[in-house]
Amino acid sequence: MIDRRTLLGLGGAMALARPGIAQSWPDRPIRWIVPFPPGGSTDLWARLVAEPMAADLGQSIVIDNRGGAGGLIGTEAAARATPDGHTMLFTITTHVTSPVVLRRFPYDPVADFAPIGKLGVTPLVLCASPSTQGNTVQDFAAWARGKDLSYASYAPGSSGHAYGQMFSDEARLNMTHVAYRGEGPMLQDMLAGNVACAFHSMAASGGAIRAGRIRPLALSGTLRLPSLPQVPLMRESGFSERFAFAGFIGLLAPARVPQPILDRAVASFRKVMETPATLQRLNEIDTIPQYLGPDAFRADIARALRDWTALATELNLQVTG
Repeated sequence: MIDRRTLLGLGGAMALARPGIAQSWPDRPIRWIVPFPPGGSTDLWARLVAEPMAADLGQSIVIDNRGGAGGLIGTEAAARATPDGHTMLFTITTHVTSPVVLRRFPYDPVADFAPIGKLGVTPLVLCASPSTQGNTVQDFAAWARGKDLSYASYAPGSSGHAYGQMFSDEARLNMTHVAYRGEGPMLQDMLAGNVACAFHSMAASGGAIRAGRIRPLALSGTLRLPSLPQVPLMRESGFSERFAFAGFIGLLAPARVPQPILDRAVASFRKVMETPATLQRLNEIDTIPQYLGPDAFRADIARALRDWTALATELNLQVTG
C-alpha cells in the first residue's frame, strides 16, 4: 500500500517534471544542507564547491549548517525536503556511519538520495594535543598508558570515533570518548589541551598542524600525505588493517528530484571538479580529488555502508543518544 506522503511526493515530482519547469531550474537560491556546524572540514569542502557551482548555475548557493546526532539531523531534513532541486545535501562518510552505530535509520543512506557526484577522500590524521607528550604514535602511547585521558571525535559514530576507539584498544590506553558536534568545536578543545588526541581532517586542522599547535602522529588510509611525508600510516606503525577503511565526500539530492534537474546539477558538479583551480585548492588542503558520477557514487556509498557495518559489528561500536 502506498501511503499519503508517498503519493504527495510522487505527485510533486510529476508536477516538477512538466515541460518548462525542470528546464528552468534553478529559479531561486539553492540550499545545501551541511549536517555539521560551520568551521569544520565538511563546511569548508561545501563552500569550496558551492561558489563555482553557483556561478555556473546562475543562482546563489546558501550553506545551511545543521549539526547534531552525528549528522542525522541535517541528513534527515534533506531526505524529507521537497524534491525540486532547491535543497541538496553536502556530506561525508557519517552519512552511513552514524545510523549504523546509533542503531537509528531515519533515512535510507542509499535509497532516499540521488547522488550528484563524489568530490574525493581525505585521510584522517591522529593528532596529539599540546597537553601531551610524544612525537611518534609509539612514544605517545607509551606516555599515555595508565593515565586518565580522553580522545575526541567530530561526531558519535563517525570514522574518527571508530579510529579513536581502535587506537585506544590496540594501544591498551583505555581512553574515554568525547564526542563533538563538528570538527570546529573539537579542534578548539584540542588546541586548549582539554582532550589528549583525535583523528582530524587536514582540511580543518592543517593550519594548526603546520603551525605546530597540535602534533601529527599517524594517518588512516593507505597513502601518505605529500604535505606530511614524515608522518607514517597507522598500519605502518604496527596497527591493524582496519585503519584503511575508505570513506567519501560528496553532493546528494533528495530522491525523486526530476531527472532533468539532476542532469544539470551533475553536469555542473562535474565541470567544477574538472577545473584546475578546484583541483589545486583541494590538493592545498590535503584532500585527494576522486570524482565519481551518480551511478559510481551510489555504488561507493553502498560499499562504504557494507564495510562500515562489518567494522562496527566487529568493534561492537554502539552510540547512545
